Amino acid sequence: MSTMSEHEDPEFFKQRIDRLESRSDIRDLASDYCHGFDKRDYDRFLSIWWPDCAWDIGPPFGSFTGHEGIHTAVQEVLWPAWKESHHLTTNLRIEFIDADNAEAMCDVDCMGLLTDETECTIVGATYYDTLQRREGVWKIAKRKVTIHYFNPVPGAVLNAPT
Repeated sequence: MSTMSEHEDPEFFKQRIDRLESRSDIRDLASDYCHGFDKRDYDRFLSIWWPDCAWDIGPPFGSFTGHEGIHTAVQEVLWPAWKESHHLTTNLRIEFIDADNAEAMCDVDCMGLLTDETECTIVGATYYDTLQRREGVWKIAKRKVTIHYFNPVPGAVLNAPT
């Protein structure tokens, strides 16, 4: 009587493929956050959050809940504060709790111009995410931002190429 090894079990391969697809979907959330925010594409930005989400940006910006809170954060607090921004995320690490729940963290550098400044400001932070898959779709349920620095860069002016 032969027994099937774990690597011959079709269910094993289904789970592995699901995990790979989930990782790809979660990476897209990190990218859509940056593209949506920096390009001021509100629909793209909102699409990464569950309606009952929580976004704790911390000082000096605050905490926000739900899609209404996301709208307030972006439209009334952040976009009015930034003339332009450029997020660069790296070091994305994803840990699966189970098939439909994950935690992730990534580091971010954001360069940009505050609306009342002419010189570049740079922000360094880490994002800590709780992610959920509902009805086959991954989105952010909670994001906690830890800001490491928020500093002007004297003499650095952001100009478009000529």
